[in-house]
Amino acid sequence: MEVRRRIALRTRKHATGVWPIMPGSEQRPQHWPGWPDGKKFAFVLTHDVESTVGLERCRDLMQLDMALGFRSSFNFVPEGDYQDPRDLREELTQNGFEVGIHDLRHDGRLYQSDKEFRRNAVSINRYLAEWGAVGFRSAFMLHKLDWLHQLNVAYDASTFDTDPFEPQPEGRHTIFPFWVPQPGTNDEAPITNQSAAVRNGYVELPYTLPQDSTLFILLRETTPEIWMRKLDWIAKHGGMVLLDTHPDYMSFNGSPQTATEYPVAFYREFLTYLKTRYAGEYWHALPNEVARHVAARGSGTICRLHPQLT
Repeated sequence: MEVRRRIALRTRKHATGVWPIMPGSEQRPQHWPGWPDGKKFAFVLTHDVESTVGLERCRDLMQLDMALGFRSSFNFVPEGDYQDPRDLREELTQNGFEVGIHDLRHDGRLYQSDKEFRRNAVSINRYLAEWGAVGFRSAFMLHKLDWLHQLNVAYDASTFDTDPFEPQPEGRHTIFPFWVPQPGTNDEAPITNQSAAVRNGYVELPYTLPQDSTLFILLRETTPEIWMRKLDWIAKHGGMVLLDTHPDYMSFNGSPQTATEYPVAFYREFLTYLKTRYAGEYWHALPNEVARHVAARGSGTICRLHPQLT
């Protein structure tokens, strides 16, 4: 961990002009339709559950979100370090949360070869169907967006606007969701329902706030100030605030007991700031709701900022 921290600190020194804000990423896509009900910006919460420790903390995190009036998406690893949490998945959906797929095994090998990905895609699609899920996120934010057309998803969330700390650090340079058309389809055709969206492509939802593991574990930030300041900037430009956090790293029992934990109070403070500072101004949505919003308004004009998808 110390080696990773030293690397992260060096990376931070060289990324001052592009992180946590990438200049130009506030540019709106051509013919951007705006957010529902005239809201100023969108706010989306996602949680990736990577280990048994994280799994054990999901209900605490669910309760925290609900207590503050929020709902979120919990992304689980189907064949990782823990068994399929069926009862937890059902409890989450019954309480208005969303469940998504987080990779297949979380081993960093998903994109090693086209042949292997095709084989894994069959398993991922089976879990998507069994879980009633429509969203996907790769481990370590690795991504090959053109390969993901093999998955039966309405959206992917494996990219970011800017994050030089990731293994695949090239960002999408936008704080807006965008459409990834199926090769050979008419990307100018409007999409009017979710099944059509799956056939013609999918929506990409880049996360636009730094991950909690980056801020508090690698960079050892002691406040959520960076989250708040970037939230202010995204709100000003009418984009999508999408946060990815991990119950694996949250300490719900006072002070962190290990070097890979941070006080959950940081997360609570951030949500409280949002509610207080921007009451009535944001569209709080689940990822699948944002995907439907984008797909229903036509794909072609929304993807033009991103012609090179890899």
